[in-house]
Amino acid sequence: MRKIMAIALATVACSTSLTLATASEAAAAGRAPQCVKVRKYFNKGHQRYVRLTNLCTQRTSCFTIVVPRHHDPHGRLPKGVTKDIRYGTTGAPRALYVKNIPC
Repeated sequence: MRKIMAIALATVACSTSLTLATASEAAAAGRAPQCVKVRKYFNKGHQRYVRLTNLCTQRTSCFTIVVPRHHDPHGRLPKGVTKDIRYGTTGAPRALYVKNIPC
């Protein structure tokens, strides 16, 4: 009787961990990979720029630059590239952050 109870408990524990692992993989699949990294915000002349790097070496990554009260510029970075992206003028507000989005 004790062996049956131990086997039943082991089965429940294994199925619970499998369910949790599957749920976390499904949640991660819905999010965009965090490949785009901000290296620097800077001004050149009267233009605002952000230097972005794609840390994913196997895929192109997409991003959105979040600027308050303005249209949010977006784009794509090829795999393993660092690029300066112009997103506005010095008269406009600075970018708050850069968001990774699915392509």
